[in-house]
Amino acid sequence: MMNDASTPIGQPAAVNPPGKLAYATPTTAPLVAGRRSFFKYRDLGVTAASSGKIRAQVTIGAEGMTQPTGWHYHVCEGQFVYMLSGWVDLEFEDGQKLRIQSGESLYIPGGLRHNETAASRDLELLELSVPADMGTVACDPPEGWSKSS
Repeated sequence: MMNDASTPIGQPAAVNPPGKLAYATPTTAPLVAGRRSFFKYRDLGVTAASSGKIRAQVTIGAEGMTQPTGWHYHVCEGQFVYMLSGWVDLEFEDGQKLRIQSGESLYIPGGLRHNETAASRDLELLELSVPADMGTVACDPPEGWSKSS
C-alpha cells in the first residue's frame, strides 16, 4: 500500500533527517567545562548531533555547592532538568522556593530569573536546553530578594 507521496506505509519518507544519531556511554561522553566551577559536566553529544538545536548534559555535584549561583537568567527557549540523584534548592522571581529531588523534574522558560542556593554533594541531573548554546546573564535580584539569598 502506498500513500500520496509513494512511500510504503510504515516507512519513513526519504527526507533529510534533522540531525544525526547520538549514542553516549560513561566512557565515551567526555567531561567538559561548564558554567559553575563546583560542578562537573558530561557532554552527551546531542549538541553536535542536533546541529546546535538541543544540548543534553549530565551535571555532577563533584565538590558540593560552595555558594549560591547568584541571580541570573538564561537566553534560550527553555531549560529542562531531571534529577537523577541528590537535590538542588532554587528560588524564582515569582517568590517560589523549590527543592528539586531525585526523580523530579523542572522546566525553566528562557528569561525567568532564578538563583540556585544549595545542592547536595551527590547531585546528578540531566539537563536539556533549547537551543544548545544558551547564554547565562547575571542580573539583579527581584525586588524584595537579596543578592545572595
